[in-house]
Parts: sequence; structure tokens; C-alpha cells
Amino acid sequence: MEDSVIDQSYRVTAEELRQFIERWERLEAEKKDIADQQKEVMAEAKGRGYDTKVLRKVISLRKRDKDDIAEEEAVLEMYKQALGM
Repeated sequence: MEDSVIDQSYRVTAEELRQFIERWERLEAEKKDIADQQKEVMAEAKGRGYDTKVLRKVISLRKRDKDDIAEEEAVLEMYKQALGM
């Protein structure tokens, strides 16, 4: 009886483990699909004459807090002035 309980426990654990792995693999596939779509968006923007490096910077800035951006820009300006730029 004890062996069958252990076997049952192992099967449940193995099935649960398999489910976690398969969920992860599905998410990885979705992530790849999204990354491919993002590349297509940038290729389309580039084809329309936009600078994709600048677009990526704008996207990055939109994710950040406005106060953090302002502080960084102020420090950058101060450093540029110190270097005579």
C-alpha cells in the first residue's frame, strides 16, 4: 500500500512539474512572437523614415517617472556644461 501511495504522489508531482514546464514553454513562444511583432513595427517605422534608435529611447523614457527623467537631464546638462559641450 505504501508503495502505491508513493507512486501516486510521484505521478501527481511529475504531472504538475510537466504542466509548469509546458506553461513556461508556451509563454516563451508567445514572448518570441511578440518580439517578432515588435521588430516588424520598428522595421515599418524605419521604412517610413523614422530613426528607430530615437524611437526606442522615447519608448524607454515613457516607462520612467517624469521626475527621474528631469533629474537625469539636469545632471546631464550640468556635466555637458562642465565639459564645454
